Amino acid sequence: MYHASFAAPDGSPTWGVIVEGAAYDLGPSGLGLATDLRDAVGSGVFGQVGDRYLNAPARPEAEIEFLPAITNPSKIICIGVNYRSHQQETGRTEQKAPTVFTRFADTQIGHLRPARMPASTTQFDYEGELALVIGKEAFHVDEADAWDHVAGYAAYNDFTARDWQRATSQWIPGKNFPGTGAFGPYLVSAADLGNVGELVLETRVNGDVRQKASVGDLYFGIPELIAHVTGFTRLAPGDVIVTGTPGGVGMFMDPQGLLSEGDVVEVEITGLGILRNTVRRER
Repeated sequence: MYHASFAAPDGSPTWGVIVEGAAYDLGPSGLGLATDLRDAVGSGVFGQVGDRYLNAPARPEAEIEFLPAITNPSKIICIGVNYRSHQQETGRTEQKAPTVFTRFADTQIGHLRPARMPASTTQFDYEGELALVIGKEAFHVDEADAWDHVAGYAAYNDFTARDWQRATSQWIPGKNFPGTGAFGPYLVSAADLGNVGELVLETRVNGDVRQKASVGDLYFGIPELIAHVTGFTRLAPGDVIVTGTPGGVGMFMDPQGLLSEGDVVEVEITGLGILRNTVRRER
């Protein structure tokens, strides 16, 4: 069962489940099981809907406006250069600890929304990634207990202004322009997904495959990431860890494959659907 955040007919944010091409509203404008998907995760409703969705108002999936899978996480923690293939193309090999930076919640966009290329960049790039959502309070979590803290997974595209990112050693400016953090379309329960290490991530630009890797190729695996991140900050239900991107980003292609106005970027991950966004230049 797919979970998603989307706009209600009156434009207000809501959430629900997508079943056989229909979006069932379980939020404030529908069945009222939780105020939003973050609240559903924190209250234990997420992944436990059962057949209650059958009593909710429904619309065709093709008619809804997707919002970021979690619209309002209190923290988004991103991990850099966390696939060996990306380490090799960037020259950042043999890391001793994960590279960590933050993304702001108000920079996020949903599936099919325009990815906004900033007017101040000439180096706009894609980064297809797997995102995990924390299911319960997590602080000083041991690796052995890490899986118990994951509620679910979704695709992420960490669109990046490379010139801003590479201007200094601090990456936050290049990662936080408005309209550059694509998240969705769906959030899938960890219990429904099986072995995460067997998932395959593929990023395409205008249909051309740019990135393809098994999630099992992560340099720092999911338990290591959760243990490391919760070693310095407390995570709450609905918080997000974006686990890193494989090799094949546009900056390091020869010739470079950076993005332009009108490019269509898709991130597909086994069992999580296809996250699709079209690049639109900021005017």
